[in-house]
Amino acid sequence: MVKIVRLEPIAQETEVQTNANLLAALLAEDLHVLKECGGRGMCATCHVFIKQGMNCLSQIGRREQRTLEVITTANANSRLACQSRVLADGVVVEVPAGMYIDAIEDIEALVGRRTEQDLLHPITGDVVVESGKLITRSVLRELQDIRFQVGEYLARTHEA
Repeated sequence: MVKIVRLEPIAQETEVQTNANLLAALLAEDLHVLKECGGRGMCATCHVFIKQGMNCLSQIGRREQRTLEVITTANANSRLACQSRVLADGVVVEVPAGMYIDAIEDIEALVGRRTEQDLLHPITGDVVVESGKLITRSVLRELQDIRFQVGEYLARTHEA
């Protein structure tokens, strides 16, 4: 059966199969979701806020809970879209504002320009460059280790 999920702030409704994860709903609407960990619940790049219908989703598992504890922007209505299976209608999802950084190459093209939205760390969800800030070479140097942090984190989590 098909369930309806509402996505905010874009005010879009999308259909997903019963027991499909919220990530499928985000991708169906062509939203930029990195899936840095491949949908295994180990990064923040599919972190969403559930505005309504938390009871219409699968329970939070241990891996998801551990990851949510690392995400600095997480709160009581946070979920990882890749781990949240839709069981009933009535889910309203809010996608966090900003863009997760996949690799330093994403930012190199912005040197000399101001960011249009917050740039977010792919593991913690921290804002690493605020919206409206000028991207300079020194900012790039500060961000050089982001890709390696993701790899190291995923390696440590995989070992645990």
